[in-house]
Amino acid sequence: MHKVAAAAGVSPMTVSNTFRYPARVQEETRQRVREIAAKLGYIPNHAAGNLASGQSRVIGAVIPSIKNSSFYKYVRGMQDTASEQGYELVLKLADTLEQETAAIQTFLGLRVAGIALVGDQHEDVAIDLMRKTGVPVVESWVHDNPFDLAVGYSTVAATRAMVDLLLDAGRERIGFIGYAGAVSHRFTERVPAFQERLVAKGLRSDLLYLVDEADGFGAGPKALEGLCKLDPKLDAVLCPTDIVAAGVLFECGRRGWKVPDRLAIAGWGDYEIASETTPGLTTLQPHAYEMGQESMNMIIKRVAGKKPRGKVVDTGFHIVKRASV
Repeated sequence: MHKVAAAAGVSPMTVSNTFRYPARVQEETRQRVREIAAKLGYIPNHAAGNLASGQSRVIGAVIPSIKNSSFYKYVRGMQDTASEQGYELVLKLADTLEQETAAIQTFLGLRVAGIALVGDQHEDVAIDLMRKTGVPVVESWVHDNPFDLAVGYSTVAATRAMVDLLLDAGRERIGFIGYAGAVSHRFTERVPAFQERLVAKGLRSDLLYLVDEADGFGAGPKALEGLCKLDPKLDAVLCPTDIVAAGVLFECGRRGWKVPDRLAIAGWGDYEIASETTPGLTTLQPHAYEMGQESMNMIIKRVAGKKPRGKVVDTGFHIVKRASV
């Protein structure tokens, strides 16, 4: 650090702040220090810094998948916000609750400043560990009853909004595609919201077809075939993700069906593919980037002894209307 400071013509404290609290250093100085540090091969010793300050500058995050582009935006939001405030973000993938518990144990062993999780379903041993250590924990994609802190949006309200969109488009035979097996609440709580909305309108609410989450694009043709067996006059589908919606759209092309004339298709997530298909997919944007930003802000404020905006922060959603509805 002293060698970098001397070469850059600044104090060692400025070098420290460049890496730990970059907002405190002018951009020109910060860039010069980083360039010289790179030339000299200087890497901050986070372990020593943590011991000296008694406070970790590392935040751990567990995500269930990297296939989902909503998670990509979520991770970018976390990473950008953590970096801006002098923190490092460490990610671990966990496809099962057991893997999530192992990741949490690793992060607690590293004495991270906080942990960001996706969803509100965790093993009892993980909950017990987090409760005993008192580390700040933010659950994302969670709208109520958090373990500690939560950031997300109401998938119930979002489902109702998507159904209303299809109803307003004059659709009356609406099918719902969901996921089978042990999936998170952000998927399972959509089903009753979908059915309640249709029942209230006096319409059929049993046009449901569940697919395997791992099927990807292939889930679309399977679901469309299954729903058409239930009702050959099906005129709209609400899909769990834009990947499944794109699969339905591709199948419509193979069948020679015009979208939305023969079938209206609504996706979820506003993935990149939603704007690239022809026609473009109408979808729901869950504000994943903002969710990632807020999860980091909540942890960092807690570490600094400040109160977050609340125990639960609603980042909202909006519908992106394109030509498929």
